[in-house]
Amino acid sequence: MNSSRRPPDPSRRSDIRFAVRLMPRGGDDRIDGVSDDGVLQARVTAPAVAGAANAAMIRLLADELDVSRSSVRLVAGATGRHKLVVVEGVIPDEVVGRWPGLRL
Repeated sequence: MNSSRRPPDPSRRSDIRFAVRLMPRGGDDRIDGVSDDGVLQARVTAPAVAGAANAAMIRLLADELDVSRSSVRLVAGATGRHKLVVVEGVIPDEVVGRWPGLRL
């Protein structure tokens, strides 16, 4: 580890909003990348029944971004494949660095 690197400044943390295209019963819980139009592509093993796929997506995003599940909220698209999520308390540059091309 580079000792000259400082930890992220907590004051740079903010809420971000981005689109997700979710594939339920996708065989694995994983992020497939970002589409050409800046939408995060994700898949989960859970079926699209009784909110199971949405809950699995929230768990996946929280784990990937190292935030609590309560920091990830589904704000639109609960019944479709195209979702809009808000993640609270992250550093936007780090999220875009993790998923280049993501449109915030």
